[in-house]
Amino acid sequence: MTRLAVRTMDFRLAFRLMQALKGQNIKFDLLDHDAPLSHAETVWMSSDVEIVGREDQGWPVAASLEDIDGAIQRALLHLRGVHQIHELTFGIDPGPRPGIAWMGDGVVLGMSQLESIDKVTAHIKTIKSAVRHQQSRVRIGDGAPLLRDQIINECIAANLLIEQVDETRTSRGLLRHNHVISAVRIAMIRGQRVWEQRNITPSEGQLKEIQRQSRKRSNGRKTISADMALAVARGELDLDEALSH
Repeated sequence: MTRLAVRTMDFRLAFRLMQALKGQNIKFDLLDHDAPLSHAETVWMSSDVEIVGREDQGWPVAASLEDIDGAIQRALLHLRGVHQIHELTFGIDPGPRPGIAWMGDGVVLGMSQLESIDKVTAHIKTIKSAVRHQQSRVRIGDGAPLLRDQIINECIAANLLIEQVDETRTSRGLLRHNHVISAVRIAMIRGQRVWEQRNITPSEGQLKEIQRQSRKRSNGRKTISADMALAVARGELDLDEALSH
């Protein structure tokens, strides 16, 4: 019989997973990080770092503090015997703290709100490596053009198939500011394929906004130059790198 286990050295992650599983009345075992699995079909949840090199042990599920519910949903898919997904689809609601959702054959597997656009492609790659699938695509809303195009360029550089979606079809009522819900809706809408990286030419106002963000990030100690702001806008540097120059 397939079993479910929490198998991580990360105390906070283990606590949150156990708390959520108990809240949903889902039975599970708590295993030490290096403990052997009791069954070849055991589904086990851990951090993405701890899964590396042990992908062939049972059915690993990458979990994070920001995506406890998503990890549990993916684990439940494995418990139901759904190990292979045909198409894995990502939806991105662009913004300073982008919302991201991922779906397997039309079923929502998880969602998260990231702290910056710098983490988007890494997040997608982590999920792609954790969820077995045949093909994947990324869909991004057309809002926040400067940030949107940075994400598009990074996705293309990472060889990800990406489409731009009409975001006006995803923002409804009071949920229009809920970026993860918008990301789910974006993932469900067919968009226009983007084949080439875009030339990012920020306006003076956009550069000043990046400078304002640098001042805020450094607690008023430093404002980056216009040239540095341009490099950040083009994705050549992230804000922290620009501040360290």
